[in-house]
Amino acid sequence: MNPVTRTGVTTFTTPGDREIVITRVVRAPRERVFAAFHEPQHVSKWLLGPPGWTMPVCEIDLRPGGRWRFGYRKANGTEMEIAGSYREVVPPERVVSTESWGPDWPESVNTLVLTEADGLTTITITSVYPTREARDAALASGMNNGMDMSFAHLDTLLVGVA
Repeated sequence: MNPVTRTGVTTFTTPGDREIVITRVVRAPRERVFAAFHEPQHVSKWLLGPPGWTMPVCEIDLRPGGRWRFGYRKANGTEMEIAGSYREVVPPERVVSTESWGPDWPESVNTLVLTEADGLTTITITSVYPTREARDAALASGMNNGMDMSFAHLDTLLVGVA
């Protein structure tokens, strides 16, 4: 079976010089997945990456021109912030937003597309970076492992999201 059609598997591809495409199939309707991605009470429970991180700041103003900000904290006191703005919002199928991991990172443009078939929702995130070097730096940061761990949390959370 193609891993992109199986639940519990995250795929990462680089179809162009500046892109990363992340795909994951989950067992939930896309309305539920959309809520998990855009309601702070859900996002702060699953988008955590490796063990030991929490998200004490989760601000989402989901509208074109609205901003979002996630503040992470590790038990040892390490902090990290990711923030951006929304360019396009089409519930429950598509959101285009910018993202920056802080002043030392370039901004990417991320397109989230949710498609549903037979009780499964395919999550496709396309991140476009300003340069190949920026894209490669993001990949080298360990973001693959962090996203895969976050998606495992999402799988569990989706069982209880109404």
